Amino acid sequence: MYTLNSFNLREVIVNSARHYGDKAAVGFVGGEPTSYKQLGAAAARLALKLREDGLQPGDKVALLSENRPEWVAAYFGITAGGFIGVPILTDFGAEQIGNILEHAGAKAIVVSEKSRTKLGPQAPPVIPIESLLTPVTEPDPNIEEVFQPLDENNLAVILYTSGTTGNSKGVMMTHKNLVWDAWATRTIIRQRRNDRLLSILPLAHTYECTIGMIGPIMQGPSIWYLDRPPVASVLIPAMETVRPTIMLTVPMIIEKTYRASVKPSLEKIKLYHNPLFRKPLNRIAGKKLMKRFGGKLRFFGIGGAALASDVEQFLIDAKFPYAIGYGLTETAPLLAGCAPHKTALRSTGPVMKGVSIRIADPNPETGEGEIQAQGPNVMPGYYKDEAKTAEVFTDDGWFRTGDLGFFDKKGNLYIRGRSKAMILSSSGENIYPEELESLLNSHEYVAESLVYSDKNGLAALVQLKPELLEKMESMVQDRVEDVEVMLDSIRKEINARVASFSKISKVVLQKEPFEKTPSQKIKRFLYPMGKKESSDAGTNTKKTEDKDKA
Repeated sequence: MYTLNSFNLREVIVNSARHYGDKAAVGFVGGEPTSYKQLGAAAARLALKLREDGLQPGDKVALLSENRPEWVAAYFGITAGGFIGVPILTDFGAEQIGNILEHAGAKAIVVSEKSRTKLGPQAPPVIPIESLLTPVTEPDPNIEEVFQPLDENNLAVILYTSGTTGNSKGVMMTHKNLVWDAWATRTIIRQRRNDRLLSILPLAHTYECTIGMIGPIMQGPSIWYLDRPPVASVLIPAMETVRPTIMLTVPMIIEKTYRASVKPSLEKIKLYHNPLFRKPLNRIAGKKLMKRFGGKLRFFGIGGAALASDVEQFLIDAKFPYAIGYGLTETAPLLAGCAPHKTALRSTGPVMKGVSIRIADPNPETGEGEIQAQGPNVMPGYYKDEAKTAEVFTDDGWFRTGDLGFFDKKGNLYIRGRSKAMILSSSGENIYPEELESLLNSHEYVAESLVYSDKNGLAALVQLKPELLEKMESMVQDRVEDVEVMLDSIRKEINARVASFSKISKVVLQKEPFEKTPSQKIKRFLYPMGKKESSDAGTNTKKTEDKDKA
């Protein structure tokens, strides 16, 4: 990799175009790739067009599109051109998008044809993203002249994220926040020019944008995008075509793969139920899983939410090259992580070099407390919101993550859950709903779950696996009674595995899939969290009371 004279996105695109030239940079799976030189030229043409349209450095330019090679050109054209990017998640509805455009004060928007229907009459001037990489007849611009030097402390983007606890906030990210974080990930994984990255997470989310786009563009691999959602029928053939060496995912993807394909096959083997044979059989299954993912993976990054412990134990036994990371949008995002085969079960790994983390007001017995961070990747604040900015920084300048955690003796960081989600039992013990949810989600009948507190104790919303519900609907017996019995059975099985103060008093059926953030965390604020009974939520039916509550 080349040397960066300044941590800014102008340096990244100019140096990458010069150093990697005609090498493949980005492309659709199965299509012709765009070279680094062509990518830099496309970004420069967009910057020139924005100037011709009267925009000035520091003006806001929104970017609304599904993942595609042109997204990368648009991002660098906006940010390296001295404008401030406003990437918008395509999952947002028309009203949310309108609010973001108004709040940010966007002067233009680069948008795909598919997402253009979400724009209202008050939207700023539109630039079709599909036009950015179309063949051109005029000579390529001199990108070093188009992209003038930038101060690394300039604002680069404003990121609006739905989060898991309420309304969107505009996270301000400087050039240094983003580029430094991408550069620092090289202490965890150094990417090579012959690496192939299959990108399946939203580029408007900082996890994929920083680690899956800025980092690779800086180091020279090729990045491949899907032209449709990453369902299994699309993803598996794509992995066979690309044979990726690097992938970034969220836990849901590997958890579903394990529970739908791997675990059922293993449990059919009699020897698997003997602990002596479990690890070698997991190792054999891991080799098959590796082949299914293209056979060349050396880094399978997992972040955005907690990975279920049973799935992680399988990955460890299987010697699958997974890696865990921890961070937030406000930290660009990575704070902690480690390379494959250096992971510790249930841990995110050590703090990334160059970042400082402290545990505030740790519990004397457990060492648990709020995780607070400092580093070049920590945001300067929320756009137009001094009050919220003040809330998340301590008086001595540390960023409050809102997550609870602790370090082990080896310096590995463990996350217990969100401080706002933590439940205090009637006898004073801390209960972390994420841990109970992990147990529930490992149950053979459960697809997803959410644990909360109500006036009677702990309760859980549970979404059953769809194939199970379909089977039950086809049976002659009364379906409601079947579900009631099943939910009660799930409750009792989980309660047999937890401390008395963590026992669940009732389980409620969640009929519809939970609404989630782009990183696939459930939006807790949309569901009953002790404010009302679950039956009032509109999507739930039968409750089962805990008759043997401790």
